Amino acid sequence: MSEHLERASGPTQTHAYRSGPRIVGLETVVPHEIMPGLLALRVLTDAGTLDGVPVIGHGETYYIPTAAAAVIHDFMAPRLLGADALAIESHWRFLFERITAFGGAGAELRALSAVDLALWDISGQLTNRPIWRLLGGPVRDTIPVYNSCGGPFYGRTNRRTPTASGWPGHGDPGQPGPLEDNWASMNTPGDLAEELVALGYRGMKLWSFDAVYRRRAGHYLTAGDLDEGLKPFREIRDRVGDAIELMLDGHGFFSLAAARQIADAMQQVRPLWLEDVLRPDSIATMAALRRDSPVPIAVSEMLMTADQYRQVLAAEAADYVMIDPTWVGGITATRRITDLAQLHNVPTLMHDCTGPLTLLAGIQIAGSHTGVVFQETVRAHLATLYPQLIDRPIEITAGEIDLPETSGLGARWLPDLFDPDHPGYRISELK
Repeated sequence: MSEHLERASGPTQTHAYRSGPRIVGLETVVPHEIMPGLLALRVLTDAGTLDGVPVIGHGETYYIPTAAAAVIHDFMAPRLLGADALAIESHWRFLFERITAFGGAGAELRALSAVDLALWDISGQLTNRPIWRLLGGPVRDTIPVYNSCGGPFYGRTNRRTPTASGWPGHGDPGQPGPLEDNWASMNTPGDLAEELVALGYRGMKLWSFDAVYRRRAGHYLTAGDLDEGLKPFREIRDRVGDAIELMLDGHGFFSLAAARQIADAMQQVRPLWLEDVLRPDSIATMAALRRDSPVPIAVSEMLMTADQYRQVLAAEAADYVMIDPTWVGGITATRRITDLAQLHNVPTLMHDCTGPLTLLAGIQIAGSHTGVVFQETVRAHLATLYPQLIDRPIEITAGEIDLPETSGLGARWLPDLFDPDHPGYRISELK
């Protein structure tokens, strides 16, 4: 679908168009056949080429991608087309203020996240610098990572409706086979832990209570339920001891009573943190859990606005805060939230169980901010999914990722994804 928009005029355009290359097009595609929950964005400019490569910004977000695409094309395009591509703060502030006037913390904020990544990518390309340089880095040479135990098809397909994005946190349990870490984490956890330790991973995150939730609705757990959820953790500790950090992701499934049961039971396996064992719909309840928990608490990729993080930190509801750069408002917002957490002496974790640019955005923040302690990765995605989407591999060596030296985000979408005949493709262009 191609749409042409004339450059808007009036008060919305002040201070954003005085210099710099212009935005001349916005391209989105939902690659249903690869990852139906993903929205890939390209921001086209009139900056020409650098070393023969067009200056194009690359961004992404995840979950209900067609809704986020509609926000970009139907709502944000009149602001962006014809505008200075380097006016990142101006565009972010204007669009954030407009979407929050209508409670825009869903598709609107995800759309803004994708746009923000793309504008930072353009800025890095034009200055021939990685984004972590533009943000004041480096603060480290490498970034420690852990492996979330998803498999090659985790988050990728909805078998009943191939064009649907599925339910986040309700992943396929997997099957035996290479990189089927979600299956292995429940069925052969000791073997998986030995493999990850040999590869140098610093930690592994399991979601071993998800099946219990589906049976119990997240309110009450029997002794057998607790034993089932702890069994893989015990096997890992028996096999490799403390050679790897352990984390539990509760996917926001449990109410306070059940979350307290889980926290008390998990104490015996010494987790680095429990993540989202509570739904994040009551900060007071989150604070109560953290106050009584015998193990550290991490929250939450489910938070979206900086003010939500501010309230969590003020309530002392978190030992760690986790941020997804493509859900909270992009690199611009992620940096602010990370600063806020550091003011409270709370470390930050970067989320990624979705697309490759989310991971690269987290790496850019981690390379420029001392408050970040871990970057999440899914090794199955790095090996099987991301090569279908981006032009450079993301490599983990001895449990760490090197800071990218490539300008901008560090990778580009494969051009063939943006096929005008693809059913998930849209473009808005400056007339």
